[in-house]
Amino acid sequence: MMEKMTSKERILRTFRRQEVDHIPMVDYPWATTAARWVKEGMPANVDWRDYFGFDKIAQVKADNSPRYPRIVYEENDEYVIQTTSFGRKEKVFRNLTTTPEPLEFYYNTSKRWEEAKAKILEFHEDRIPWKTLEKNYPIWKKEGRFLELGLWFGFDVTHSGLVGTEDLLIAMYEEPEWVTDMFDTYLTVSLDLAQRILDAGYAFDSIFWWDDMGYKGSPFFSPAAYRELLKPFHKRAVDWAHERGMLAELHSCGFIEPMIPDLVDIGVDMLNPIEVKAGMDPKRLKENWGDKLAFHGGINAQIWDQPELVRAEMEKIIPIMKEGGGYMFASDHSIPDSVSLENMRIISDLAHKLGKY
Repeated sequence: MMEKMTSKERILRTFRRQEVDHIPMVDYPWATTAARWVKEGMPANVDWRDYFGFDKIAQVKADNSPRYPRIVYEENDEYVIQTTSFGRKEKVFRNLTTTPEPLEFYYNTSKRWEEAKAKILEFHEDRIPWKTLEKNYPIWKKEGRFLELGLWFGFDVTHSGLVGTEDLLIAMYEEPEWVTDMFDTYLTVSLDLAQRILDAGYAFDSIFWWDDMGYKGSPFFSPAAYRELLKPFHKRAVDWAHERGMLAELHSCGFIEPMIPDLVDIGVDMLNPIEVKAGMDPKRLKENWGDKLAFHGGINAQIWDQPELVRAEMEKIIPIMKEGGGYMFASDHSIPDSVSLENMRIISDLAHKLGKY
């Protein structure tokens, strides 16, 4: 029987599809989910990961936004209408855990982009969370956490933060030079900020970046468009990480299976969250790409409030995904507040049981 590993050891070996004592368990409950668990009996002063025996990851992300001031236009007990640091006008609901509702994208033309670009390229020392690093980094190292450098660049930040989905998709066809300039700018600033953190003596195990490229049943754009416009920037980020001894994990929601051959081609080490409710099939991905790619997620979050359904799904998926290594257990995005404390106990206990080698 293998000795118990730290989260860092377990996750590093999983990235490399090597033998571990137990599959890593890494997930993210909504704030309202954790609050519900406390109301239902979980001690308020206990980290939920310790309570359920999940692995711990620490992530640091610098601010690569244009840093526009937040402007509040309207607020009441139900919502706030405001602008973000990216300049997007949105409605944020106070009592719901949901993504904000986009209302207006001012920087949705190539001419207006130049104004935002100038702001993005301005370096400010407080773009980097130095105080958080100074305070917590020694603790994270002592606890044996897996450490991630968070990046945000590519399609996701551009369409959701600055331009808007429809306008960006049109621009990918009509103004590709503008689109690649935005991708390049966000990546360049992200890597510059990340390098400053490394140069200050902080070491990390991987990069992790968000770039949602799909919705239900289909990507937002074709594999050909991906190869032409976005793949070079993904490759640049992966190469940057590998050159510095770090691994690379991509978080991309939606159905992105058509892009997986390209992700393997550029050296992505792990893919998350394997969104089943969008049409991703963990078993098929494991069969086709499990010798080249590690996977994180793939258990449908929509059924986590139904113990018998999620039990059957876990019993079907986990033994297949853990074979040969390379699998981290998680929902196929995050843990919603429909999941009670008791249901979470059932899920975590079963994951511990099925995850043993």
